[in-house]
Amino acid sequence: MFRKKWKPKTERDETPAEIKDVDKARTRTMQRAVTLLAAKPRSRGELRQRLLEKNWTNAEIVESVLQKLEEYKFLNDEQFAHDFAASKLRQKPQGKRKLQQTLARKQLDKETVETALEQVFEETPEIELVAQAIEKRIRLKGIPANRDETKKFYDYLFRQGFSYGLVSEKMREIAKDSVDEFAE
Repeated sequence: MFRKKWKPKTERDETPAEIKDVDKARTRTMQRAVTLLAAKPRSRGELRQRLLEKNWTNAEIVESVLQKLEEYKFLNDEQFAHDFAASKLRQKPQGKRKLQQTLARKQLDKETVETALEQVFEETPEIELVAQAIEKRIRLKGIPANRDETKKFYDYLFRQGFSYGLVSEKMREIAKDSVDEFAE
């Protein structure tokens, strides 16, 4: 028996599925959308992608469902981006660059991402976040004693998305404070 080989959605034929009962498909798509949003907040792009995975719907039905969800205020990319970014910062201090990359993976447009980042970093300045990250790292690993440990410390902070200028400024303060403590 010959079976068709499975292909990822991107490689499948992009011909729209033939929908026999449009009302039933719309209702089913709306139910799936609400279920997906109940599980976790999603951006419009993420939700569109998840809804189009099913073969019993098409792009036209999905767009009408997304429009309805926006009218009902269940779907709002600006609010989603702000809440997501604020949540990420509460979980773990991170820099603007890393947060921007995370938001970009959520299929949000650049203006929405930039607006959300501005709002979130107004509420919690990046200099406070880098201070929190440094304090936590020192609590866990101690103050770097040699060049290798200092390099690892810098690398850790860069991986967290903090800028070079911000990191080096804060690390100079720590080095100065530790020298002052040692002199006393």
